[in-house]
Amino acid sequence: MSKSNKKTIWICIIACILIAVIPFAYGSKHGASFGGSDDAGGELVKKNDASYKVWAEPIMEKAIGGELPGEVESLLFCVQTGIGVGILFFFLGRFVERKKLGKEDQEL
Repeated sequence: MSKSNKKTIWICIIACILIAVIPFAYGSKHGASFGGSDDAGGELVKKNDASYKVWAEPIMEKAIGGELPGEVESLLFCVQTGIGVGILFFFLGRFVERKKLGKEDQEL
């Protein structure tokens, strides 16, 4: 690895760390809370229009008669993420293999 590649890698690592740390450090100093966008949207609607009536309910909450426990929500989110990542990398792998096979055909 060349010296300029090492320098670029270290700059990228430091930038990633700063991007991850600065928002939390800034937020904790100024009393910020990190909540979900669903909660923030609901609070904003209640604040601006108190007469608004919800016209849809989450299917799972309706089926079990209440909110899902946090652990179940996290599990469903992780399963959804796993499926998405699996699909993404399946197609990326296909493209890489197609490219490799194309190069082998050109060499013959």
